[in-house]
Amino acid sequence: QVQLVESGGGLVQAGGSLRLSCAASGSFISINNMGWYRQAPGEQRELVATMTSGGRMNPPDFVKGRFTIFRDNAKNTVTLQMNSLKPEDSAVYSCYANAVVVGRGYSNYWGKGTQVTVSS
Repeated sequence: QVQLVESGGGLVQAGGSLRLSCAASGSFISINNMGWYRQAPGEQRELVATMTSGGRMNPPDFVKGRFTIFRDNAKNTVTLQMNSLKPEDSAVYSCYANAVVVGRGYSNYWGKGTQVTVSS
């Protein structure tokens, strides 16, 4: 299994910055895709940024120029640096990993989520 533990998040004023971190642990063989999704109240969960073990990513337009994802394959961590935050970025941000576990092949795993609130 894979456990994802998030840190960071909190309350920030519009225009400010936050950094989210996620560390994966457990009995997995490898992690393919790893990153972040978010969900605001009453909205569907949406992709923020993920990165493959090879460094490929395809972030949505609202991320470009503001958010940066870093991944450390050796440490099984992923970090999301969020700059120029807007009130509409307020949501619960959840860490995501697509990992290979013995006997299960590729499976998706989620962290518990961390709240990001951007005040206007």
